[in-house]
Amino acid sequence: MEQKKYTGNPTGHGRMHGPGMRRGGGGKARDFKGTWKKLIAYCSKYTAAILIAIICAAGGTIFTLVGPDKLSELTGVIARGLKGGIDMHAVAVIGRTLILFYICSITLSFAQHFIMTTIAQILSRQMRRDITQKINRLPMDYYNRTSHGDILSRVTNDVDMISQSFNQSVGMLVSAITLFLGSLFMMLITNVLMTLTAIVAIFIGFMLMRLITSHSQKYFARQQRHLGELNGHIEEMYSGHTVIKAYNGEAHAQETFDALNGDLRDSAFKAQCLAGLMQPMMIFIGNLGYVAVCVTGAVLTMHGQIGFEVIVAFMMYVRFFTQPLSQIAQAAQTLQSAAAAGERVFEFLEAEEMKDESDKTARLDNVKGHVEFSHVRFGYEPGKTIIHDFSAQAKPGQKIAIVGPTGAGKTTLVNLLMRFYEIEDGDIRIDGVSTRSVPREDVHSQFCMVLQDTWLFEGTIRENLIYCTPNVSDAKMEQACKAVGLDHFIRTLPHGYDTVLNDQLNLSQGQKQQLTIARAMIADRPMLILDEATSSVDTRTEMQIQKAMDALMENRTSFVIAHRLSTVKNADLILVLKDGDVIESGTHEELLAQNGFYAELYNSQFEQAS
Repeated sequence: MEQKKYTGNPTGHGRMHGPGMRRGGGGKARDFKGTWKKLIAYCSKYTAAILIAIICAAGGTIFTLVGPDKLSELTGVIARGLKGGIDMHAVAVIGRTLILFYICSITLSFAQHFIMTTIAQILSRQMRRDITQKINRLPMDYYNRTSHGDILSRVTNDVDMISQSFNQSVGMLVSAITLFLGSLFMMLITNVLMTLTAIVAIFIGFMLMRLITSHSQKYFARQQRHLGELNGHIEEMYSGHTVIKAYNGEAHAQETFDALNGDLRDSAFKAQCLAGLMQPMMIFIGNLGYVAVCVTGAVLTMHGQIGFEVIVAFMMYVRFFTQPLSQIAQAAQTLQSAAAAGERVFEFLEAEEMKDESDKTARLDNVKGHVEFSHVRFGYEPGKTIIHDFSAQAKPGQKIAIVGPTGAGKTTLVNLLMRFYEIEDGDIRIDGVSTRSVPREDVHSQFCMVLQDTWLFEGTIRENLIYCTPNVSDAKMEQACKAVGLDHFIRTLPHGYDTVLNDQLNLSQGQKQQLTIARAMIADRPMLILDEATSSVDTRTEMQIQKAMDALMENRTSFVIAHRLSTVKNADLILVLKDGDVIESGTHEELLAQNGFYAELYNSQFEQAS
C-alpha cells in the first residue's frame, strides 16, 4: 500500500524540486568556528560530565606516559644485574607498578569512553527532539522552499555525524594532545639533544597536516550538503514513482540522480582523499623521527653520554610523540564533518518561526459557524498577489461551495481560513472573532478536513481513524465507517479494526479516501472543509459517501471545494472564483439564470459528460 509520509505540510503544497532548485541553502559561506561555538553552547548542560571525561582521558594518558620511565628503570636493573646478579625483588616491584599503571590507564580510558558515548546519545536524542518540535513551528512556506528529503537528512545523517564526532573525537583529541605534550616533557627531561632531533621531523608533519586540513574543510561541507540534496531527490522520486512510470520519466529521474550522485561522489572523494593522505603522511614522518632518533642515540651511546636504557625509553617516547599526530589528524577530519553537519542542523533550528501566540487569551468557544471574509488580500510570495480583494459571508449551518478553474485560489482560501498562512490585508472572522486574535491551534480545532490527497500512517486502522481525537467509543467509530461504506470491508480483514496499515495491505485510493472521510466524521468539529473529497472514488461509492456527508454537514458550516459542479448543486451558497476574486455568487439555480461564468463552466462539464 502506498502511504504518504508526514512532512509537516497538510495543505499539499509541497513541490517537486528540479536539479537546478536551491536545496537547503547550500550557497552560504562556511563558518566552522561559529558552528562549534553553537555546538559547545548546546552541550553546556553537560559541561561537568564532559570535563570529567576529559580528566579521565588525560589521566589515562598520563599513566601510559609514566610506563616507559619505569620500563627504563627495569632495563637498567636487568642490565646491571647481568654483571653480578639480577635483583629480582626490584624487578617484581617495578613490574607490579607497571601493571598497576596500565590497569589505571585502561580504567580511566574506559570511563572516558562510557561518559562520552552516553553524552553523544543524549545529545543526538535532544537534537532530534528539537528538530521535530521545530518542524511544527515553521511556517508552511518553508516547506515550499525546502526539500522534505533534505530536512530528513538533517534529522538522520547530520545528527548522526555530530553524535559520532562527540563520541569518537573529543576523547581521542584530549588523549592525543596529552600524549603529545606529556611525551615531549618526558623526552626533554631524558635527553634534550635527542628531543630536538625528533621535534624537527615532527614539525614538518604539523605543517603538512595544517595544509591538508585547510583545503579539506570546504569539501566536508559540500559532502553534507550534497548528501541532503540526494536524499531529497530520492524521497521525491519514490513518492512520485507512479507518475514517473506513467510519463516515462525514468530517464530524466535517472539523469537528475546521476548528477546529484556525481556531485556527492566528487565532494566525498575529495574530502576523504585529502583526509586519507594524513595517515600515511604521519606514518612517514613518524618513521623519519625514528631514524633520526636512532642515529642520534647511537652516536651518543658510542661517546658514552647515555646508556642503553635511555635509548629504550626514548624509542617508546618517540612513538608516543608521533602517534598523536595521526590521531589529531583523524580527529580533525571527524570534527570538520561534525562542523559541516552542525551548520546544517543549526541553520534549520534557527530558521524563522511562526510568531509566538502564547500571549493571546481570546478563544473560540461554542462556535456556531458564522464565517466572514472581509477584503482579504494574500500572496504566497511578496509582490505576487493571488487573492486580491475577497469578501464573503457564511451563515451557521450553510454549505458553501467554492468553484472555479484551476489556479483560481480555491484551496488558498481554505488555507487562509485554517490560518496555515497569514493574510496580507483584510480580516477573517469566526462568530465575529478575528482569527488573528486567537491562537492557531484554537482555529484548527474548529475544523475537520478531508483533502484531495489522503494521508495514512503506518499503524492500525483504529489508530488512523481516531487520530488525535480523544475518548472515541468503538460504537462511534463503527458508525462512521458504516456511513461511508467501509465497515464491511474492515471486518473482512484478518484483525478487523486492529489490522496494521503497511506495505503488505493494499488499499485502493478510494478506500483510503473513505478512511479519511470517516476520520473527519469521528472528529465531529463545528465546521467542515472538503477539498474535492470524493475525487478518488467510483460513482456508487460517491453517492454513498455524499449521503453520509449530507448527514455530517447538517447544522455545520461546510466549505466544499469542487471541480465537478454536479456535486454542489444543493449548496446554500456557491462562490465562483476567477484569478483570486469572487466574480459570481448565489445558489445553483440563480447562477444558471445569470448565464455567466458559472453557467459556462457547468454547461461545459455537462457537454463533456454527454
